[in-house]
Amino acid sequence: MLLIPAIDIKDGQCVRLRQGRMDDFTVFSDDPVEIATRWVDQGARRLHIVDLDGAMAGEPVNAECIRQIMQAHPDLPVQVGGGIRDEETVEVYLETGVRYVVIGTKAVNEPHFISDLCAEFPGHVIVGLDARDGRVATEGWSKMSRHDVVDMAHHFQNDGVEAIIYTDIERDGMMQGVNVEATARLAEAINIPVIASGGVTNMDDIRRLCAVSDSGIYGVIAGRALYEGSLDLAEAQSLADRSAAPVFDER
Repeated sequence: MLLIPAIDIKDGQCVRLRQGRMDDFTVFSDDPVEIATRWVDQGARRLHIVDLDGAMAGEPVNAECIRQIMQAHPDLPVQVGGGIRDEETVEVYLETGVRYVVIGTKAVNEPHFISDLCAEFPGHVIVGLDARDGRVATEGWSKMSRHDVVDMAHHFQNDGVEAIIYTDIERDGMMQGVNVEATARLAEAINIPVIASGGVTNMDDIRRLCAVSDSGIYGVIAGRALYEGSLDLAEAQSLADRSAAPVFDER
């Protein structure tokens, strides 16, 4: 299982939100490139970058900052989300060196967009499903849809996406523990890897995820716990390396 540090960018700064609220955030650094280098130096094998401003604007806002991260670490697999609403944006990110694009809101609102992307950019599309009580949220988590998480995941699996990132909104940024049960249920229901997100607090969460990693949980995104020091990246990855994990090639 892979530990994936999160770098959420707002106004060019590295921040963490609480429950996805743009008005409730903590600034951890004004230099996201330095933060990326910190995680790489501690053994990160992939990064999860979110353009928070882009998620709200519906178009990239911090693309230049992301480009600088890619320039500093050209060989590192990076997945980027936030404000990706068209094929041109996907193409620009991939040309920059981004390995995977993460589509959230538009995947839910216009599902055909994902099938088109998977056909145009095979192997590079991940869908992020953010949920509260089993229902999918959109627009930077500001709106709740009527869509069921598992049903949507099945749909995108059939479209050919590489993985599903599952985020429990209630727990994201709250340091209350990851929702292992809901994540494992989703992973068991589909045949593509699931990346857990939201609420990771300490090594106990990593142990619990490792215990069910054979359900199809490939990785876990960690944010506030890493920044505040309740989780050590190298120690967590070492533990995860000793557990069985589904195959998900870093192409």
